[in-house]
Amino acid sequence: MKKMQKFTKIGLLCFIGILGVSFVASNGGKYFQIAKNIEIYSNLYKEINTYYVDEVDPAKLMRTGVDAMLESLDPYTNYISESEIEGFKYMLDGKYGGIGADTKEVDGKIIIIKSYEGFPADKAGLKVGDIIKLVDGKSTQGKSADNISDILKGSPGSTVELLVERPGAAKDLKISVVRQEVKIPNVPFSGMVSDNVGYINLTTFTQDAGRNVSDALKKLKSENDKMTGVILDLRANGGGLLREAINVCNVFIPKGEEVVVTRGKVKDWDRSFRTLNTPVDEEIRLVVLIDNNSASASEIVSGVIQDFDRGVLLGQQSYGKGLVQNTRDVGYNSKVKLTTAKYYIPSGRCIQAVKYKDGEPTDIPDSLRTMFKTNNGRKVYDGGGIQPDVVLKDAKLSNVLKGLNKEHLIFKYVSNYKLKNKEVAQPQEYEFKDFTGFMNFVANESFSFDTETEGMLRSLKNKAKEDGYYDLVQSDIKDIKDKILQNKKNDLKTYQKEISEAIEKEIMSRYYYQKGQIQISLRNDSEIKEAIKLLNNPTAYSQHLK
Repeated sequence: MKKMQKFTKIGLLCFIGILGVSFVASNGGKYFQIAKNIEIYSNLYKEINTYYVDEVDPAKLMRTGVDAMLESLDPYTNYISESEIEGFKYMLDGKYGGIGADTKEVDGKIIIIKSYEGFPADKAGLKVGDIIKLVDGKSTQGKSADNISDILKGSPGSTVELLVERPGAAKDLKISVVRQEVKIPNVPFSGMVSDNVGYINLTTFTQDAGRNVSDALKKLKSENDKMTGVILDLRANGGGLLREAINVCNVFIPKGEEVVVTRGKVKDWDRSFRTLNTPVDEEIRLVVLIDNNSASASEIVSGVIQDFDRGVLLGQQSYGKGLVQNTRDVGYNSKVKLTTAKYYIPSGRCIQAVKYKDGEPTDIPDSLRTMFKTNNGRKVYDGGGIQPDVVLKDAKLSNVLKGLNKEHLIFKYVSNYKLKNKEVAQPQEYEFKDFTGFMNFVANESFSFDTETEGMLRSLKNKAKEDGYYDLVQSDIKDIKDKILQNKKNDLKTYQKEISEAIEKEIMSRYYYQKGQIQISLRNDSEIKEAIKLLNNPTAYSQHLK
């Protein structure tokens, strides 16, 4: 009965809304179609709720309909429910109310995979590798990592009680954590990567990104008189606030320059954005690193730097997101984030990918893209992202490392490693030397992994059976399979360097947090080495900008 009363109220609200729309619909055309389809949807919803053979959850049913509707538009137009607001605030501001730790489901258990230095989880003594068994007395069994993450978020000052199982501990631990406002740094590391080249890592364009990049560059300049070049790392940076993209641009280009124009259906919302401050340095040689996961605000910054011929872009073609989103309140503390405009950078180009396949942008040939020119007259193209000035081959993970990550074996090994090693050398000096111990650990875990070649071989086998040729090729298929299996046995040793580097990064994250992980990864980063080489060759650097 209560459920029906609830539905009746919903139906009444829908009916009132329909009357309002119907009044406008007297003009016919588009508004009539809106009114008609809302009425059909309301009637359909009522019939399903009343007569469907099984009980339905009205909120879940409606959410399915809303998500399906928005999915037909673009990947960035989304409904944000009341329960998702904290996560949305984090995406905008880089802060949320919580404990300052990330969780993941590993072998059906909720495990802490990252702890941020100085935040509640770290201060309360929670460790990476801890298995969360109870949250406020309720079991985590059967819950997803996202479910638990939502529960761990909450108002600053509130307390959450955890029961955790710690590897190596004799019994489970009860840990009380007081939530606080957690603000993840958007510049987790900056420093020198050679005698004369500085490095700034920007992970997201949340609040104060421009100021933090500016402060990092000023600090590098003040502490290193010999610095002649700087690397701005935007790899895997998915974007964020438009105003912060403008502020980051302003660190390197003059005050008063137009850097972004937004244009959409509502002409009153069209805007032109200019730099407002005195730059930190207009002359220092600059390399910006981008990759396939550099998107949105990252593409504004890299595109502006390219259009002004202010620095050299190095890496892989960026993602291709040239759309602007705004949020609108839709009641009950929920919002819709919807695409309202496209942005255009100084050359006049929009880097939005024209087509999407499975939510990912598809490649667009140059013949279908419009050519524009930078300040120096270099040719650049719209659509499909930002093309670097120096294109480097994307380093692909080996199949064996993919398999190790999928089985969480490096994570598990490092959890055991930390039990035996209370401290390790600083990131600049540390080197992992016990690969034999790692191989023994993997052997005890009965590790196996699949390759693309094996998948293709299975397809060939099935197709041969369908076509009646299997008897003819059976022995050949078996020979190939045996050779693959033999080579796979040696893959751990073959890719020892790559696997050791992954182990080192995981170890550094346990002892020196995010900063240490970045520091040790720079040591083996081929793209950083290419950037340093370019910055130390003024002739080659200048040639790329002509």
